[in-house]
Amino acid sequence: MNGLYDELKIALHSVWRQRWLALGVAWGVALLGWLVIALIPNSYESVARVQVQNQSMLSDTMGISPNDQQGDIDRVRSALLSAANLRKVVLASGMVPAGADDATMAGHITTLRDAVTVKALPDNMFEISARISAGGNSDATNAVLARRVVEQLVTIFSTENVMGGRAEAGQTLAFLNQELARRAAQLSDAEARRVEFQQKYMGLLPGVGSFEQRAEQARMELSQVETELVAAQSSLAAMSGQLASTPATVPAPYYGGGGAAVGGARSRLAALEAQMGDAAARGWTDQHPDVIALRAQIARVRPEAARESTGGGGGGGSMQNPAYASLRAVQADRQGTVSALSQRRASLQADIASYSSRQASEPGVAAEQDRLNRGYEVLKTQYDKLLLDREQVQLRADVSTKTDAVRVQVMDPPSAPQVPVAPKRPLLLAGILIVALGAGVGVAFARGQLTTTYPTAGKLASATGLPVLGAVSEVVTPVQQAVRRKHAVRFAGGLAGLVGCFILLMTIEFIQRGLVA
Repeated sequence: MNGLYDELKIALHSVWRQRWLALGVAWGVALLGWLVIALIPNSYESVARVQVQNQSMLSDTMGISPNDQQGDIDRVRSALLSAANLRKVVLASGMVPAGADDATMAGHITTLRDAVTVKALPDNMFEISARISAGGNSDATNAVLARRVVEQLVTIFSTENVMGGRAEAGQTLAFLNQELARRAAQLSDAEARRVEFQQKYMGLLPGVGSFEQRAEQARMELSQVETELVAAQSSLAAMSGQLASTPATVPAPYYGGGGAAVGGARSRLAALEAQMGDAAARGWTDQHPDVIALRAQIARVRPEAARESTGGGGGGGSMQNPAYASLRAVQADRQGTVSALSQRRASLQADIASYSSRQASEPGVAAEQDRLNRGYEVLKTQYDKLLLDREQVQLRADVSTKTDAVRVQVMDPPSAPQVPVAPKRPLLLAGILIVALGAGVGVAFARGQLTTTYPTAGKLASATGLPVLGAVSEVVTPVQQAVRRKHAVRFAGGLAGLVGCFILLMTIEFIQRGLVA
């Protein structure tokens, strides 16, 4: 511990011996540093906070989602620092005169873009700040200029959010109207070409649709007609078989002298056969329970009717069978159905053959018709889509213009800066003083280490390797003491002057701040 203390005393003694060098270095470093700091202009910053409130109820109804609204806000925030907006700020805030050349204007725009910051905060809050440090202006001018710049930025931000969507909607509507007019003209031309083509080839193009479409429709209808025709022919064949097994006449009932009817079996047989005819007219098959029961009754009555017809007692003649007449009417109706279906089939077959022959004889006509139809459909689809888009844009424009879709509220107006935010001049001045003193001490210590002196007998013994028998203390005469006191006073005055310069600079700094306020 004593060795460390001795080394410290030796170092201080070495610095003290080079104290004038230390004082000169400290003055030089301090003056140079303070000069550099004095050349740095003060930067004054003005800050404002605004809040953007979105209208949500009607916007959601009109299809404007919160993401769309947030996208519009982000777009305005990005466009706030565009060259056009910054040019407005430069002119309105008085940074340059109105008649400045383009090069000067471009330089101020670039400087202002680096000086302005737009920061997004929670709850749709935005912080707009501007830091101005124009070297040719006074501190008061820079402070006022910073506040004016932020005021202009807040004004532009509010205007762009409220009016930007309206201007964009107007431009979009104008574009859609132009496109709709152009597509309407194209659609009208396409329709005219279709009408002219159909009038020119009316004989080759009956009906609606292309050859392939009409031929396919005819084939589908022909398949359906053929199916119905087969069913009708089967029904007619069954009815013809039923009619063949039914007699056309039946014996008429005979009434004797007493008025009582004879031949009752033949009458019952005629009634049963009439019921069988009605069942067949209804479409009942042979497996129907009523048909089976009627056939069983007819089978039992038929022998009795035969015996009555061969027995004595005189006959009453014959009469038309009602069942036969009913079956005959049903047969005629089904024959008419078969005939109509056959004619329709023949007509469809003729149409298909005509389409096929026309396709073979006039292939270019069908291709041209298909081309015209496709072009017309494409134009019609595009026109309908543009019309729908225009209606949606019109609704959004109405929401923006007729309601407060976006409302900008200034929460904190632009501040009037009184203290520069940069540089931290008092702190820098104190730092330069400390660095200057440290540099002086360091240079003095280094100079002392380079000299070949031995402050103690131990140092001399270590350097020479020889024993030191003794040491003689320095004897200071009264004259030397007086000289040393004068030197000490001068050194203290130089050091005090350095500290006094620091205090003077600090005083000037705070006086200037008071002038800005």
